[in-house]
Amino acid sequence: MKRIFKGPLIWIVVAVVGVLIAMQFLISSGGGDEISASQMQEYITSGEVKEITFVDGDQVIKATLDDSVDREGGREVTTKWLTGTQAGIEREAQEQAADKKIEKVTVEVSRPGLLSSFIFSFLPIILLVVLFLWLMNSMQGGGGRGVMQFAKSKAKLISKDMPKTTFADVAGCDEAIEELGEIKEFLQEPARFQAVGAKIPKGVLLYGAPGTGKTLLARAVAGEAGVPFYSISGSDFVEMFVGVGASRVRDLFEQAKENAPAIVFIDEIDAVGRHRGTGMGGGHDEREQTLNQLLVEMDGFDVRGGVILIAATNRPDVLDPALLRPGRFDRQIQVDAPDLAGREQILQVHSKGKPLASDVKLISVARRTPGFSGADLANVLNEAALLTARNNLKQITNETLDEAIDRVIAGPQRRTRLMSEKEKLITAYHEGGHALVAAALPGNDPVHKVTILPRGRALGYTMVLPDSDKYSQPRSQMLDQLAYMLGGRAAEELVFHDPTTGAGNDIEKATAVARAMVTQYGMTERLGAIKLGDSGSEPFLGRDIGHARNYSEEVAGIVDEETKKLLTTAHQEAFDILDENRDVLDSLVLELLDKETLDKEQIATVFIPLRRRSERPAWTGSPDRRPSELAPVEIPQAIRDRAAANGYPYANGTNGSKPEEGPGAVVTPPGPDGDIHGDPVLGGDSPVPPTPGSSGPT
Repeated sequence: MKRIFKGPLIWIVVAVVGVLIAMQFLISSGGGDEISASQMQEYITSGEVKEITFVDGDQVIKATLDDSVDREGGREVTTKWLTGTQAGIEREAQEQAADKKIEKVTVEVSRPGLLSSFIFSFLPIILLVVLFLWLMNSMQGGGGRGVMQFAKSKAKLISKDMPKTTFADVAGCDEAIEELGEIKEFLQEPARFQAVGAKIPKGVLLYGAPGTGKTLLARAVAGEAGVPFYSISGSDFVEMFVGVGASRVRDLFEQAKENAPAIVFIDEIDAVGRHRGTGMGGGHDEREQTLNQLLVEMDGFDVRGGVILIAATNRPDVLDPALLRPGRFDRQIQVDAPDLAGREQILQVHSKGKPLASDVKLISVARRTPGFSGADLANVLNEAALLTARNNLKQITNETLDEAIDRVIAGPQRRTRLMSEKEKLITAYHEGGHALVAAALPGNDPVHKVTILPRGRALGYTMVLPDSDKYSQPRSQMLDQLAYMLGGRAAEELVFHDPTTGAGNDIEKATAVARAMVTQYGMTERLGAIKLGDSGSEPFLGRDIGHARNYSEEVAGIVDEETKKLLTTAHQEAFDILDENRDVLDSLVLELLDKETLDKEQIATVFIPLRRRSERPAWTGSPDRRPSELAPVEIPQAIRDRAAANGYPYANGTNGSKPEEGPGAVVTPPGPDGDIHGDPVLGGDSPVPPTPGSSGPT
């Protein structure tokens, strides 16, 4: 709409309205000399009026005086009558006309002026035209685009005046930075690559979980490239009219080719690049035409270089295969959640400009945030800064950062929720059961915090975090996690003899882990190493419809039995551990009721007398596959030193569990008890760690 007001149309409308107003005044100004009503009546009574006209509606009397009347203002006079006087003046005029003293008496109805006639006649049409233009402008997403530019590209050209993001502002994804940095180098020094016959990739696809920095990487390329950079969202191509998206794709690439070398960035490309001919309805004409045009522009018959396409998506599995083939997206870069070193680098980037206390160590914050994406870490530091300002502090402390992490994981603390003493006691035993079972089993990660303060949707929670990043889990650890997840339910049964609804989320997650062990990972002896079910064949049918079951009803019954067996065994194991350590559980509950929140060191003090379970016996899935008695090869010291320099010391065990006695690991043959641990062993000086977000707040 701003474009309309800046153009000549508004001045033409103002000029026309001005002319009409002037004409209205000129026409109305020629009505004669105005006199009083009493003087008009005297003229009529004395017979000095030649012609008279009554204008109904305007309450005006117009008269032409006789030639014998000599007055300075002329013989044309007008007056306005007051309400109730019209009848007397009109009767007097009719009598004078009957006596032939007034030649002509007429009565007129007032007619609207030229301006009012124009307004009432053309204003509705003008309003309809303006409304139509506004609707067309709104359908295009605004931006001051005219109707004739409806099919033009809506890409934004990144100018030099916009705030720059560089690779120095990106951390935690070194491989992606290296790959994209190569594109920048090719644009700046193409001769170095062409000398060895290298061709720059035509397309680069960035894919990964939300919040890992895909769009931030694209902004960094825009800041570093030094060439025209066009940015557009995948949804900007799709309109209600078929063919508009394809036209916009053509216009976008025409602009980019005219300014080549150039970079085009399409965010959320899955909005337009989905697999053709899929879905419940069989496809989408507008999106498929847009995709066809995009395929042609990237690598079609008319091949002109100089345009590099960078795209980002969270769903690479739904993209059309023709879009992903070499020659279009030659390079596909996965942007994962950062590891420990990456999280520390991200925290360093986002901590710039934030006053940190001298005792704050970002590496400690990175260790407490495994699995966090770059967006999550940025949110942690921002929440810490907000809490610092709210409490009128000058620096961000460890306590503020700890609260910020809790807020990001579980939500803000619900200080207004008042719990009865009975509910608080039940919550303390529930969370204490989680923490104690986690600490008693060797495959769990360390317990970092236990609290009975309500936060988010939870009445309390136990935070169990690994000391280092993990990318796979052995079966024994998953069994320990099942017992840890059901520790809260077992504590309620042991102490109060009546479980509550607080374990609902624990049971849900434990069931999901147990079913995955049976159907995905082949971790049961009865079914063996077999994948049951197909969860990725039809991503377009929805989460539930797309999960095809490729096994019989008999096998489905066995799956349910094995899942129940795993859960029942874990439940009983958690119950037995709590029964053996009832004194430690009661001590932990008393500490929770007193302090409400316990940290890692306080928990370790309570768990000094804890009776821990030993390692589980070896499991191969069959009595015929006996494990080797030979230990794994000893890791060379050079590799140990290199790993330690990168923050992953082998001294802490190859799987992040308790320290090993020596090189390799001792393998115990399968025992008669199957998955159950051996006899409990009295704990040493330090507690053995428990599990993270797998159970989550309860």
